[in-house]
Amino acid sequence: MGSGLAPAGLRRLYGPEAETDPAQMYEALRREHGPVAPVLLHGDIPAWVVLGHRENLEVMRTPSLFSRDSRRWTAFQEGKIAADSPLMPMVGWQPLCVFADGAEHTRLRQAVIDGLDQFDRHGVRRYVVRHTDQLVEAFAATGRMDLVHDYAERLPMLVMTQLLGMQATEDGPDLVEPTLDLMRGTETALASNEVVTKTLRELVQNKKRKPGRDLASRLIAHESKLTDEEIVEHLRLVLVAAHEGTVNLIANALRLILTDPRFRASLSGGQMTLPDALEQVMWDTPPIAMVPGRWATGDTVIGGQQIKEGDLLVLGLAPGNTDPAIRPDLSAPVHGNRSHLAFSSGPHECPGRDIGRAIADTGIDRLLTLLKGVQLAVPEGELTTDGAWLTRRVAALPVQFTPWRTGDEGTISTAVPVSQPLPATAPHTASTPVPAPAATTDGPWWKSLLFWR
Repeated sequence: MGSGLAPAGLRRLYGPEAETDPAQMYEALRREHGPVAPVLLHGDIPAWVVLGHRENLEVMRTPSLFSRDSRRWTAFQEGKIAADSPLMPMVGWQPLCVFADGAEHTRLRQAVIDGLDQFDRHGVRRYVVRHTDQLVEAFAATGRMDLVHDYAERLPMLVMTQLLGMQATEDGPDLVEPTLDLMRGTETALASNEVVTKTLRELVQNKKRKPGRDLASRLIAHESKLTDEEIVEHLRLVLVAAHEGTVNLIANALRLILTDPRFRASLSGGQMTLPDALEQVMWDTPPIAMVPGRWATGDTVIGGQQIKEGDLLVLGLAPGNTDPAIRPDLSAPVHGNRSHLAFSSGPHECPGRDIGRAIADTGIDRLLTLLKGVQLAVPEGELTTDGAWLTRRVAALPVQFTPWRTGDEGTISTAVPVSQPLPATAPHTASTPVPAPAATTDGPWWKSLLFWR
């Protein structure tokens, strides 16, 4: 199965072609089939990928025709999806709002939305600044760090555990490594999942006795009357979904800032604000590229294709963002435009988008303020991409910066200005090797939690 084309002539949405150059594959599918294309998933299971921007919105916004309940999938009903299929972590049904429609979806989702909406954005930003300072201080004297492993992978988790209701100096930091481990799908992922679940269950019981101004307490008190298990599962959903998307956004934005002179010049010259820069990144490299999916509730037509009841449609967020119908010139800036598909649309639109933006915006802002003279520690050509057809981000971003002198850490301010010009890229004579990413597998259930879209 090395070829991107199956014997029937359909393209595979997995494998070397899909993972090496997904943008080229999207455009090939668009040329061959238009805005909706037939493809094959792992195991050569047939599905449709939605490539058009308008068509993606139509699928997202019409739950009466395109359901989120994966039990409708004909392939499931016909026994074609094995229990150990790589697709199961992404499409296996769970009693969560992301797999529900109608009244049950509203009951579960509204509790989460109401809980998240009560957070003060200034308070969130204070958490981001505090944790950014702590993460940078650990490497300040060396003048070197990996902005993916040492920063982007850790900041969102530290902030989110605090928003869930954990103390910044207690369970929150202890949950970072187990959660990262279960998301990498390592051999110890199941044990790490038990640690996360046990911690969240204990959190719920603690908040019943002593509620606070946090998400766990708000879910407990919500009029939707969630069960303890529903509360635990949705806390885990928020934790995982917010983490992975925000990590990818921070990592991809930092890569662009450190490697693209035009992007960096627009940002440092004031032609583009950092929030605008993040919107540009979400257009060009959305944190989640593909979302499986939606399931047709009946026979219908979309993008000129005949869709049968029970068919799976994969939402193509990345190809939808580069649809020539809305972006005929991909080099033209779109940083002031928020109509990208990164957070989806319709009833399953990501409810944590504002918190994710705040973590990324403030985190990058603060980081660039603290790391004087930051530049890549390796040639740009040595950077590699981590991920597959669903999510993609730079695997590592080794940087060097001016080491802090003894006592510098005492001068850290809680303000978050970006007053310094953005850094130049590293000279191509550097030879520090890029650390290899940890070995991973396809992982268990957790991957389905990413697709809150």
